[in-house]
Amino acid sequence: MDLIYRAAIGSVAAFIVTFLLLKFLPGEKVLLGHDRGRKFAQGSAVNIGKPTGVGFYFTLVFALASGICCYFSPSLICALTAIVASMMTGFLDDRSKNPWDEYLKGFLDFVMSVLGAVVCVWFYGSDLVIGLTGAKYHLNPVLFSALAVLLFVVSINATNATDGIDGLSGSLSILSIATLFAVSFINMPVLGINKEGLIMGAIMISVLIAYLIFNFNPSKMMMGDAGSRALGFFIAFYAIYLKIPFAYLIVGLPFICDGGISIFKITVGRLTKKKIIPFKNITTPLHDELRKNRGFNVRKVWATLVIAALVIDLIYVGITFFLHLGK
Repeated sequence: MDLIYRAAIGSVAAFIVTFLLLKFLPGEKVLLGHDRGRKFAQGSAVNIGKPTGVGFYFTLVFALASGICCYFSPSLICALTAIVASMMTGFLDDRSKNPWDEYLKGFLDFVMSVLGAVVCVWFYGSDLVIGLTGAKYHLNPVLFSALAVLLFVVSINATNATDGIDGLSGSLSILSIATLFAVSFINMPVLGINKEGLIMGAIMISVLIAYLIFNFNPSKMMMGDAGSRALGFFIAFYAIYLKIPFAYLIVGLPFICDGGISIFKITVGRLTKKKIIPFKNITTPLHDELRKNRGFNVRKVWATLVIAALVIDLIYVGITFFLHLGK
């Protein structure tokens, strides 16, 4: 009962505080940048001038509320510090007059990914469970760390690339977080109940709902790299923390299909000096393909991708539940 009480109180308080902060944007002129538009992003001109980097607010609220409700355990303090640090790498870019160099941002993402992997392995070990079957494995810490770094890098960049349509990144993040916890809960006989996991997931969802009130089309503000990088980091951390990292291959599929393909396409093109360009006939991220070449408006793009993600997540949870019946 104490667990439900803390999760409920923490979520409601975090929602209210986040809503008020985003409603009034205290310190906007000092703290926040304003959207510069994206050179190759379809329809990005409409966002020019909007406050960006508001992920700064909801990430700090999440970290503070989670820490209070989980009693600031040493391991949690390190994890929350890493999430806030990931947010700051994006926040400083959001408020700079000129966009940061892509190589600098890539380097910072890698550093944060290594930090995330170290925190996870140091405090939470290298055990994992296959969510669908409940099979438990122990990986060599070095191998686990390498895979964790890869997961963080993919999640951070895919989530960031997805943040180009009003309400999309926040909505997909909510579905991913809820699905991860649902699969973890189904595997409770193997994993046990993760109290801090329930609280953190509930609080992150609550601050994202508050944010989406201001970000649904037509949006009034943008989470910026501060929000998208923190969310990408958190989703990867959450999957590892709940001991089901391979679940990201399912819950992260919408991010990978929408934003990850863009990163893959750019990376391969640069490495081969544009001799090989995968998905050459598809505009990436996928949401730009839907807008530019398929004629979808912003709301139809959002609905298409979110409904597809919801179906994938429901199928995943349903199959997981069915396979665990009678265990």
